[in-house]
Amino acid sequence: MKRHIQSVLYQLEQKMQKRTLNDVSFCNSSWIVMNGRKLLNLASNNYLGLAGDERLIEAGCQAMRTYGAGATASRLIVGNYELYAKAEAALKNWKKKEAALIFNSGYTANLGIITSLIGHGDIVFSDWLNHASIIDGIRLSGAERYRYYHNDLDHLESLLKQASPRQRKLIVTDSIFSMDGDMAQLEGLVTLKKRYNAILIVDEAHSSGLYGERGEGLIHHFRLQDDVDIQMGTFSKALGSFGAYVVGEQWLIDYLINTMRSFIFTTALPPAVLGTIEKAIEIVQKEEAKRQTLQAHSCYFRDELQKLGFNIGKSMTHIVPIIIGSNEQTVQMSERLQESGIAAVAIRPPTVPEGTSRIRFSLTAALTKEEIDWALERIARVGREMGLIA
Repeated sequence: MKRHIQSVLYQLEQKMQKRTLNDVSFCNSSWIVMNGRKLLNLASNNYLGLAGDERLIEAGCQAMRTYGAGATASRLIVGNYELYAKAEAALKNWKKKEAALIFNSGYTANLGIITSLIGHGDIVFSDWLNHASIIDGIRLSGAERYRYYHNDLDHLESLLKQASPRQRKLIVTDSIFSMDGDMAQLEGLVTLKKRYNAILIVDEAHSSGLYGERGEGLIHHFRLQDDVDIQMGTFSKALGSFGAYVVGEQWLIDYLINTMRSFIFTTALPPAVLGTIEKAIEIVQKEEAKRQTLQAHSCYFRDELQKLGFNIGKSMTHIVPIIIGSNEQTVQMSERLQESGIAAVAIRPPTVPEGTSRIRFSLTAALTKEEIDWALERIARVGREMGLIA
């Protein structure tokens, strides 16, 4: 066993795909100390800068003072503190849905939701670039599965046509794709799900808090909230906390409570987390100015990188990759950028397809225009020195 594991690690190292953990000792809204070096943080999912918001911190502290540090049990035993009822009430009011359920993470949410809804004899259609949690949920479900080419509705329809009308059909997609920064074609997906009598699940992990009149997400931005069957998302990104959610009709929530293994067989979230979730839902609905700032930052950053000659793919959001290709050059650029004072992480297979390794930048509303310009200057210099741009 040891020799096998050492061999696997050696092979990963040779392919420049071995991962290591970075030591983070300090982080505020836009700067981080990582491995002893102060860096401008362009690698965070803290899109609205709420993770360090004093209102969230105080809400978490107050919940801990009242209920203690740990939940002590699963929700179906004695871990279902009244904090859950408050947070879920705030969630369903925010999303304007009949019912809501909070989970421990986006990963466990997708695993549990998908495996509860489909199984042997069913068929699921998944975007080629969906998150690993969706892919793993589909694999565990035992359903027949097909991956359609990324955002290719014609390919999806061709696959739907081949499915038996008697099979239960599930279409699942991210709303914003976490490594490419582009958006799902939600309106087209709704059309196809109606045409072929399928169920549509949309993961709003990277759009919750950022789109819609009150930050409800991309589904609300396109006014499709009555057409998407199941909406899930996370609190760990724009909302600055932790955990995940699903909203829908009451029958769906009741069903998940009774069938979802990753919900039933896990300890409930700590009270402090639930306190911050409720407060984050309250705050994010009023943060239109921060949403606008993030959109402006993102548009400017994308445009400037393209002018410099970098390949940013089809990014149209706050997630902006520089697609390099080789693992070696990507790791080298990451190291060079960190030496220049920028937190920029190398993203390699299997997170992205072979030959598409990249630096993925994530912008936040906490950044200033001056900080972005400072970063662009250093990104350009490193890119030229490495021969990636002219």
